[in-house]
Amino acid sequence: MMCWRLCKLFYIYVGLIYGFFMNNRLYCTFVPEENIENTVDRIKTSYSILFDKIFVLESLDGEKIMLTYNVDMGNSSSEFLVNNTILVHRKKQTNTLYTINALNELIKSLNNGYLDKSYAVNWNDYRNCILLIQTDGYKRIDTKVREIINIS
Repeated sequence: MMCWRLCKLFYIYVGLIYGFFMNNRLYCTFVPEENIENTVDRIKTSYSILFDKIFVLESLDGEKIMLTYNVDMGNSSSEFLVNNTILVHRKKQTNTLYTINALNELIKSLNNGYLDKSYAVNWNDYRNCILLIQTDGYKRIDTKVREIINIS
């Protein structure tokens, strides 16, 4: 019984440490091409950027520019998002960015309108894109890396 209590306390301790020191988020900021430099400066002064990199993505049709970056929320000076910024998640193996709401809409579209959170998405079908929510489902924007900005 004592061993179980120690294991439980250790688990809680590790969870607290992880929560305090690993509070990172992946943000995506949509920006007009002429505002990239100013927006990068605003991001740098607002957040502690993990890995010192901001990725500049471009939609394949050339209409959208997106800046993606990992933020250490525990060491950032701002609690507020930079304008036109959303929280995204990333499937690393396929370089797919997505919002949770867009993922839910994708699953419903693939699963006859039913949202099953255990549904296995074939991520290879969504390689190098961002999935966003819209009023009638989700939208896919195919992307390419235009530039990687080192901010160190």
